[in-house]
Amino acid sequence: MFREIGLTAAEAKTYVALLSLGESAVGPVIEKSGLQSSVVHLALTNLKSKGFVSSVKEGKRNKYQASEPRHMLFYLEEKRSKVQNMLPKLKELSRRSAFPSEVTVFRGVRGVKELLYSLLEAGGKEHHTFGSSNKSLMLDDEWWTRYHKKRSDKGIAAKLLFNESLMAWKAEEKYPKSEIRYTNEGFEPLTETIIRNDMVGIIVWADNPIGILMHHPVVASSYDNFFKLIWSASAIPHFAKRGH
Repeated sequence: MFREIGLTAAEAKTYVALLSLGESAVGPVIEKSGLQSSVVHLALTNLKSKGFVSSVKEGKRNKYQASEPRHMLFYLEEKRSKVQNMLPKLKELSRRSAFPSEVTVFRGVRGVKELLYSLLEAGGKEHHTFGSSNKSLMLDDEWWTRYHKKRSDKGIAAKLLFNESLMAWKAEEKYPKSEIRYTNEGFEPLTETIIRNDMVGIIVWADNPIGILMHHPVVASSYDNFFKLIWSASAIPHFAKRGH
């Protein structure tokens, strides 16, 4: 319990011993706590700085008294106030530091869905996809349709570059706020790449799919520039039905 409010084991034992003794010289506290003399002296100094112990000098000796347990609340409030005052400076340091970088690996259909939901919450104004193949339908029509409706409800437009194997699926009739283009028939990749804001998701549509989520603005920008290059060179676009 005491560790949760920032006290060491020695400080906690010293405080409890002093609380049970009332006002006391250091000797009885050492005996009551079972700690070494140097440890108790250091603990008392630290407890005084935290406001858990007070002392008075009687002749050549100090006498100590534990503060009321309810005063711990004042200590916690003070710590909370200090942290709140530090937050603006800490946030500024965070903005000045290097770009955040994070890589997370997801496995299986359930894991890939978690990756896609992370991308759904990534912010930004556009959702870009390339490399989508027929294997992606292992998540089924209904799931993808609900997913892109949620994306649309957030006001996010989509540019989706699908393989020709998905043309018969007619995603342009199911996905609102989307522009869909198809690559020529031929090589059918297993890898799909999705760019949203400062995140990139890469999904390997194997029988047991694997997803890799990268959170880095520079990496995302590089992938997005590549997407724009292949998008501009792709086939005639297909648009979602008006009003969807």
